[in-house]
Amino acid sequence: MDASAAEKLADITAQIEAARLRFGPPPEQVTLVAVSKTFAAEAIVPFLEAGQRVFGENRVQEAKEKWPGLRERFAGVSLHLIGPLQTNKARDAVALFDVIETVDRDKLAGVLAEEMARAGRRLPCLVQVNIGLEPQKAGIAPAETVEFVARCRDVHGLDIVGLMCIPPEGVPPGPYFAQMVGLAKAAGVAQLSMGMSSDFPVAVAMGATHVRVGSALFGARPALRSGD
Repeated sequence: MDASAAEKLADITAQIEAARLRFGPPPEQVTLVAVSKTFAAEAIVPFLEAGQRVFGENRVQEAKEKWPGLRERFAGVSLHLIGPLQTNKARDAVALFDVIETVDRDKLAGVLAEEMARAGRRLPCLVQVNIGLEPQKAGIAPAETVEFVARCRDVHGLDIVGLMCIPPEGVPPGPYFAQMVGLAKAAGVAQLSMGMSSDFPVAVAMGATHVRVGSALFGARPALRSGD
């Protein structure tokens, strides 16, 4: 087992727990999603050996190339799709992933529902919210979130369990996280995937149930703001 991987996981876990207890009432549990996108299988193995089992990937094709082999070696992996999903990749995504965090439009919701029915899999999904209304980012507008969640459930039949966001860079994330908490309550969902390497303690303190941490575990990678 790679000691550095174990130490990094222990450090992040300790920070999550400290933040969870900092302000009350805290979420009962916070799940660390280790963002392994852009890293090869050999870089992921030490974290699997150290006990990490929840991972986030940005691209269907990349995940398809490296995770089947890893899953043969390590049981109990839960794989989250945290990047934008094209409808023509929905079939592969449903076959490969365990959670889809980036539902952001009706067409995608409909195609995912069809593919889940075809595959006999009912995956938990999160709605991605463009919390900063940034034109370069995917996600449903905050004002449309509650109605979209209801439509995904009632019209498309998806199991929407939470919301996900990526706050704008260069500004304090707290107000955006607070807005997400309000949206989650209004939409009637329990999970909030928010917070990355630079701001996950703030996200946890404000109610995140999932944090997507990549660079703090794996090191620097090209600047891709879809998970960390």
